Amino acid sequence: MDAVFLAGQMFTGLSVASILLLVALGLALSFGLMRVINMAHGELLMVGGYLTYLCAQQLGPNFLWAAFPVAFLGTALLGALLEVLVIRRLYGRPLDTLLATFGISLIMQQAARQLFGSTGVPVTAPGWLAGTLTLHGGPLDGLAFPHVRLFVIALSLLVLGSVWWLLTRSRFGMQVRAVNQSREMASALGVNTRRVDLLVFALGSGIAGLAGVGLAMIAPVNPTVGGAYIVNAFLVVVVGGVGSVLGGAVAALILGAMTALAEGLTSVSLAQAIVLIAVVAFLQWKPRGLLPTQSRALEEA
Repeated sequence: MDAVFLAGQMFTGLSVASILLLVALGLALSFGLMRVINMAHGELLMVGGYLTYLCAQQLGPNFLWAAFPVAFLGTALLGALLEVLVIRRLYGRPLDTLLATFGISLIMQQAARQLFGSTGVPVTAPGWLAGTLTLHGGPLDGLAFPHVRLFVIALSLLVLGSVWWLLTRSRFGMQVRAVNQSREMASALGVNTRRVDLLVFALGSGIAGLAGVGLAMIAPVNPTVGGAYIVNAFLVVVVGGVGSVLGGAVAALILGAMTALAEGLTSVSLAQAIVLIAVVAFLQWKPRGLLPTQSRALEEA
């Protein structure tokens, strides 16, 4: 097998895994803390991508400085609205929540078709991200690393580090961990669990919006792009361990590399089947995932 081809596929898998990690981070937070299966989470990725497109249309080549805060705040507010109007009224009813959020995802997809059309809208990356880093000499001579994909990888690492710091070093993170361990005890100690739920859901939604910024620079944004990521994002959450940020990061890297390698050797549809079979086999061995979190809520579910 050509070493350059193999390394190129692995790098592509790493950049895809970076987007997948950002999408899965929000799911890991909301599902691990609130036990909510949000089928509309992928559409928040889509919204972030379309907000990036609008910023590029309005601001031209230097749109990134505005795209990140606009996408994060826009999707965070949308997620907060979803939590207040729908999710909060369905706690403890997982099937109803799943059906309700699935319906919301269909509504958001149709709204995107009405506003932007059914075909993908392209976003041209800024000029400083247009080049490639090419290796010369050695066994990987000619291997090219597009700057935009390197930027997406760096973005995911920055967001991952920020979320880790927030959850482990801040007062808000301490409250999140307390609610995750025992909601009743945290409430008895004065933690406003409703407020924590709202902020966690909004944070996860905002991170999905940031993923949309990265996605918009490497692929066109279309109304169904969220559906292409939501299934794999759930796989990342389950394989990594529900509620585990580090586990999700490791799982995203593994699944992204597996998918890219399988697609390079076979086809897209067969690669998905191979990944699903591998996930099922892995869960037979470690049903709680790579790095499961300790939580009474999860043990009682």
